[in-house]
Amino acid sequence: MQQTIPSSSAVIRSNYLWDESAAIYEHALKLWEGLEAELDYDLLFSQRGVLNLAHTLQDVRDSVRRVQANVLNGVDAEWLDPDGVAEVCPIVNVSPDARYPVLGATFQPRGGIARHENVAWGYARAADALGVDLIQGCEVTGIELTHGRATAVQTSRGRIAAGQVALVAAGHSSVLAGMAGLRLPVQSHPLQALVSELYEQVLDTVVMSNAVHVYVSQAHKGELVMGAGIDAYNSYAQRGAFHVIEHQLAAAIELFPLFAQARVLRTWAGIVDTTPDASPIVARTPVENLYVNCGWGTGGFKATPASGWTFAWTIAKDAPHALNAPFTLERFVTGELIDEHGAAAVAH
Repeated sequence: MQQTIPSSSAVIRSNYLWDESAAIYEHALKLWEGLEAELDYDLLFSQRGVLNLAHTLQDVRDSVRRVQANVLNGVDAEWLDPDGVAEVCPIVNVSPDARYPVLGATFQPRGGIARHENVAWGYARAADALGVDLIQGCEVTGIELTHGRATAVQTSRGRIAAGQVALVAAGHSSVLAGMAGLRLPVQSHPLQALVSELYEQVLDTVVMSNAVHVYVSQAHKGELVMGAGIDAYNSYAQRGAFHVIEHQLAAAIELFPLFAQARVLRTWAGIVDTTPDASPIVARTPVENLYVNCGWGTGGFKATPASGWTFAWTIAKDAPHALNAPFTLERFVTGELIDEHGAAAVAH
């Protein structure tokens, strides 16, 4: 097993349109709400709410539709007019003369952020206490098959025999699966983000704009954290195209004029793998005893607890749980969810 965690926006939410996606992300959010106590570790989990801005009439129609679907699925969501947006986030430019006029927004009060490093260390410490061996600096170089079954993993530090092999490798799932002769329907893309220097607290919620694809929060220490969309090209390079982040910053300044005074501290690009429908694959594979958890696109961090929970269920029982049953490889045969961009609320 090899795992990397690309830092992006740290956003946590469950306000997805389709029933299948809302179910697994809402399960994740409920687990987030008890995770600090369970791990006995401060994850800097802050339920400050998430705004999804609407800039066009079509945005408004799609957003209201999503709010209604959320309510039917028991997910907290509401529709705000421009005055309501300004009340939740006073620094957003809601002027009708703005380049990206804010016609309203969806709001999920239970959404928020958590700190990536704390989440990783919290899980690592708890896993270590349960007897899990965490081996650093150990590159996976091959997967052994015996009579079509995965039986061992070759690494840069030696061979590890295994009754079951589970692959969780953000951005590199297809590389590892290829070692077992398995071709996955995923592509890897750079996902860009940046942080500013430290500032006084001015942003008390998370703001996302689907139309211009920028999402912003302010971390606990004071830095502004901004994420962009994935770069259009396939790559394993941890850098991104300049025009993507340039558009991201231009849009952010239009939406938040105050940010024109801020200074960028650093930028980066994490590698994410995504399926054609931007929905995950959490499933056993055609290779016996080989399981894969991948394809989350930009939604992997927020799904972390449910992703692991459903994956553990699938490995233990050699069958999916009801929550991840819609996200098996079989859907690429049936076509279910493929044309609907199933997991990504930004597609609606």
